[in-house]
Amino acid sequence: MFAADLPCCVHPLVLACCRHHSLLRCGGLISNPDFPISPVGFVIDLQTTLSFAKTLCGHYSNRAQSQADPVHFAHINIYFRPLPWQVLQGPGFYSEQSYDHDPWRPYRQGVHRLVPTADVLIVENYGFDTPLRLAGAGFTPDLLRLIQPDRLQQRCGCAMHFRPQAGGGFVGGLEPGERCFVPRDGQLTYLVSEVQVDERSWVSRDQGFDPSTHARLWGSEHGPLCFERIASFGDALTQDWLRQANPASHPAPGPVSL
Repeated sequence: MFAADLPCCVHPLVLACCRHHSLLRCGGLISNPDFPISPVGFVIDLQTTLSFAKTLCGHYSNRAQSQADPVHFAHINIYFRPLPWQVLQGPGFYSEQSYDHDPWRPYRQGVHRLVPTADVLIVENYGFDTPLRLAGAGFTPDLLRLIQPDRLQQRCGCAMHFRPQAGGGFVGGLEPGERCFVPRDGQLTYLVSEVQVDERSWVSRDQGFDPSTHARLWGSEHGPLCFERIASFGDALTQDWLRQANPASHPAPGPVSL
């Protein structure tokens, strides 16, 4: 879902940047009437924000999907770890994705700051210039102490916007603008992703499109990735972790100065 490690406004790689806010089930898209998001006028309060953070944090695996269809789906693990408030001067997370056979070489890593607003939960995306130092932190959380806030780079155009589902869980999408760019096979593309996460599962699909023609150039042709929750990492989070957050008085980390 979330970005990999390239500089701000150059070619940020992200996992989940959805401009459609459509919902997913394994096997394809599902319609909003069946699984509607929160109604218009719904206000994001402290309890909803805490519920989202607890839901997001965990270890997810698509082992069952990869075993059922190994030709089309590799075995992947996703980790979302909560960060101490002091790291970002606000609630935040570290994310990591890796192939099961090569856990110490994740192909995507990111740091994310949670910024709740009245009607949407914004998850900002940050990269860093020494990803190997943090490789494996998803399952070895002691490595998270190596995060250097002053070395983080914001991934422009790649913040995720999440809203609650009426039936439980959350759906997320990219901030408007089609500005989350991914270089693929020598060509720049913009990313479109669909994400649904709840207490049991994580379902997502990523596709890349030509910025000029909007033609689809890459992405899964065999349906979304379907992950099961293996462990929860957010049980210890409390409202005190959120109350310290005040984005207006604590500016986001800036670009790296090399």
